[in-house]
Amino acid sequence: MNDNNSLLLQSPSTYEPPILKTMPLREQPAYRITQDPTACNITELMAAVIGGSKQIELSQALLARFDGDIRRLYQAHPSELAKVKGINQATAIRIKAALNLGLRLSMPGDERTAINSPADAAALVQAEMSLLEKEHLRTILLDRRNRVLEIVEVYQGSVNSSQVRVGEVFHAAISRHASALILIHNHPSGDPTPSPDDVAVTRAIVQAGKLLDIDLLDHLVIGQGKWVSLKERGLGFN
Repeated sequence: MNDNNSLLLQSPSTYEPPILKTMPLREQPAYRITQDPTACNITELMAAVIGGSKQIELSQALLARFDGDIRRLYQAHPSELAKVKGINQATAIRIKAALNLGLRLSMPGDERTAINSPADAAALVQAEMSLLEKEHLRTILLDRRNRVLEIVEVYQGSVNSSQVRVGEVFHAAISRHASALILIHNHPSGDPTPSPDDVAVTRAIVQAGKLLDIDLLDHLVIGQGKWVSLKERGLGFN
């Protein structure tokens, strides 16, 4: 049943027009986005992605389901988004695509990015890795000029010295002829404080790198809105 048919079934006493229909043009999400998208709130941005006459109500309902937490919304599967009444599978997929498209702004482009500081490395992955529900261990492979060759997913799971295999960490670095690498993993708790296992893993990778002539420049732990450099703290590099 389309929107028009469902509206015809409502009596005049119970019918409430969509919010969008009662709003002045200058207050509607689409118009506001054309003027200044940075001034729009999350409800307005999501409404524009959803579209249709009920876009504002659906945006409010969707955000309410996830307590207004854009991080949880990003993590949700399209089937979970489609559980909101009025959100079909196609709309859910469109929402998921829009959220992931936004993250691409924080990822390196075609031109190789040079890493000159821990902050440069964190900036490449912070936005995406801070949203992950599980721990992910990755390496940023660098050439002789510290330019990014590739960001490689090593594995998912807790980072501890008994599970991390040195060969897995260096496999891609060797095949890509990397001169150095940066180790990165996230803490889903949001707290980037390094654990004893994080330090032990760092120490093991540093030693292996010396034998392979591939320097471990740093090990970053990514949290919610913040990160820690083990190199800056002198953990595992002494």
